[in-house]
Amino acid sequence: MEARTPHRKRRVGTVVSEKMDKTIVVRVIRHDIHPLYGKRIVKATKYMAHDPENTCRIGDLVSIAETRPVSRRKCWILEKVIQRAPVFDRAADELAEEE
Repeated sequence: MEARTPHRKRRVGTVVSEKMDKTIVVRVIRHDIHPLYGKRIVKATKYMAHDPENTCRIGDLVSIAETRPVSRRKCWILEKVIQRAPVFDRAADELAEEE
Protein backbone atom coordinates (compact mmCIF):
# COMPACT_ATOMS: atom_id res chain seq x y z
CA MET A 1 0.00 0.00 0.00
CA GLU A 2 1.31 3.45 -0.91
CA ALA A 3 1.98 6.13 1.64
CA ARG A 4 -0.49 8.97 1.17
CA THR A 5 0.88 12.45 0.82
CA PRO A 6 -1.51 15.02 2.23
CA HIS A 7 -3.03 17.42 -0.27
CA ARG A 8 -3.19 20.66 1.68
CA LYS A 9 -4.74 23.93 0.68
CA ARG A 10 -2.22 26.77 0.71
CA ARG A 11 -2.74 30.51 0.90
CA VAL A 12 -0.41 33.52 0.72
CA GLY A 13 -1.27 36.62 2.71
CA THR A 14 -0.17 39.40 5.02
CA VAL A 15 0.01 39.18 8.81
CA VAL A 16 -2.43 41.70 10.30
CA SER A 17 -2.26 40.63 13.97
CA GLU A 18 0.25 38.80 16.15
CA LYS A 19 -1.05 39.74 19.61
CA MET A 20 -1.95 36.18 20.62
CA ASP A 21 0.59 33.63 21.80
CA LYS A 22 1.61 31.26 18.97
CA THR A 23 -1.20 32.58 16.75
CA ILE A 24 -1.23 35.00 13.84
CA VAL A 25 -4.07 36.43 11.80
CA VAL A 26 -3.38 36.38 8.05
CA ARG A 27 -5.35 38.48 5.55
CA VAL A 28 -5.65 36.77 2.16
CA ILE A 29 -6.83 38.86 -0.80
CA ARG A 30 -8.64 37.41 -3.79
CA HIS A 31 -10.09 39.02 -6.90
CA ASP A 32 -13.57 38.11 -8.12
CA ILE A 33 -15.55 39.34 -11.08
CA HIS A 34 -19.09 40.54 -10.47
CA PRO A 35 -21.45 38.16 -12.31
CA LEU A 36 -23.71 40.88 -13.74
CA TYR A 37 -21.51 43.94 -14.18
CA GLY A 38 -18.19 42.26 -14.89
CA LYS A 39 -16.31 44.60 -12.56
CA ARG A 40 -13.31 43.21 -10.73
CA ILE A 41 -13.95 43.13 -6.97
CA VAL A 42 -11.29 42.78 -4.26
CA LYS A 43 -12.36 40.51 -1.41
CA ALA A 44 -10.37 39.58 1.69
CA THR A 45 -10.58 36.71 4.16
CA LYS A 46 -8.83 36.51 7.52
CA TYR A 47 -7.42 33.18 8.70
CA MET A 48 -6.05 32.36 12.15
CA ALA A 49 -2.84 30.36 11.78
CA HIS A 50 -0.56 28.55 14.22
CA ASP A 51 2.90 30.12 14.59
CA PRO A 52 4.74 27.73 16.97
CA GLU A 53 7.85 29.90 17.43
CA ASN A 54 6.20 33.36 17.37
CA THR A 55 8.43 34.38 14.45
CA CYS A 56 6.01 36.60 12.51
CA ARG A 57 5.49 40.35 12.77
CA ILE A 58 2.72 42.55 11.44
CA GLY A 59 3.19 43.19 7.73
CA ASP A 60 5.09 39.99 6.93
CA LEU A 61 4.14 38.19 3.73
CA VAL A 62 3.58 34.54 4.70
CA SER A 63 2.45 31.23 3.28
CA ILE A 64 -0.01 29.15 5.34
CA ALA A 65 -1.16 25.56 4.86
CA GLU A 66 -4.31 23.78 5.99
CA THR A 67 -3.85 21.30 8.84
CA ARG A 68 -5.84 19.47 11.48
CA PRO A 69 -7.77 21.73 13.89
CA VAL A 70 -5.39 23.19 16.46
CA SER A 71 -8.15 25.02 18.34
CA ARG A 72 -11.72 26.18 17.77
CA ARG A 73 -10.96 28.68 14.97
CA LYS A 74 -7.40 27.71 14.06
CA CYS A 75 -6.90 25.05 11.37
CA TRP A 76 -4.02 26.64 9.41
CA ILE A 77 -0.31 26.50 10.17
CA LEU A 78 2.51 28.84 9.19
CA GLU A 79 4.46 27.24 6.36
CA LYS A 80 7.11 29.90 5.71
CA VAL A 81 7.78 33.62 5.84
CA ILE A 82 8.15 34.81 2.25
CA GLN A 83 9.11 38.42 2.95
CA ARG A 84 9.79 40.25 6.19
CA ALA A 85 8.13 43.58 6.91
CA PRO A 86 10.50 46.53 7.33
CA VAL A 87 11.16 47.47 10.96
CA PHE A 88 11.04 51.16 11.78
CA ASP A 89 12.80 52.48 14.85
CA ARG A 90 10.60 55.19 16.35
CA ALA A 91 13.38 56.53 18.58
CA ALA A 92 15.58 57.17 15.53
CA ASP A 93 12.68 58.89 13.74
CA GLU A 94 12.05 61.17 16.73
CA LEU A 95 15.73 62.15 16.91
CA ALA A 96 15.75 62.98 13.21
CA GLU A 97 12.68 65.22 13.64
CA GLU A 98 14.28 67.14 16.54
CA GLU A 99 17.37 68.01 14.50
